[in-house]
Amino acid sequence: MSQEPDPVIGMRGALRVDRSPDARFYDQPRLVAHIDDGAIAAVTDHIRRLVPSGVPILDLMSSYHSHLPTDVSLGPVTGLGMNADELAANAQLASYAVHDVNVDPRLPFPDEKFGAALCTVSVQYLTRPVAVFTDVRRVLASGAPLLVFFSNRCFPHKAVHAWQERDAAGHAELIRDYFRTAGGWCEPESSADVPKRGDPLYAVWAHRIG
Repeated sequence: MSQEPDPVIGMRGALRVDRSPDARFYDQPRLVAHIDDGAIAAVTDHIRRLVPSGVPILDLMSSYHSHLPTDVSLGPVTGLGMNADELAANAQLASYAVHDVNVDPRLPFPDEKFGAALCTVSVQYLTRPVAVFTDVRRVLASGAPLLVFFSNRCFPHKAVHAWQERDAAGHAELIRDYFRTAGGWCEPESSADVPKRGDPLYAVWAHRIG
């Protein structure tokens, strides 16, 4: 079935070195952390500061770890990812769904179900990011944030061309363009934690309008 090209990255930008189905690549579980301890701590700190206590959370493109703080009272977390074994092993998830957003960007959840959403070191794999950001807005309550984190690590053969051709500043601007083009988000904010040693951690976030 043909798909409309993403309005930000287009057809060329969505190309990847490995064009085989993502389900094949994610068939084997990877029970590992994909960033180092310093970057994980930065993710946790952002969630602590920006996610309201008690609200249900969507962990988009989730896996074995969600890096959530344990010292605040967060609401139940629903993971959406590609490998059932990874999701089942994630002790911070209250529930999960296996779903490929590159095949179908519409999320299997009702409108306004969540009070926050996270996308941790996975945004670089989206082939139709604007469609996904649009539907994440649908499943968020008014004023709820979507937090997007990235570092300098990835599976390069699965990252889209539009990501591969940019540096960290370009990555942050690309994500801001996803928010702006999707519409219905406040102006995105961003931050960078770049240690002298170890993995950097960049964050871009925005809140749903209306």
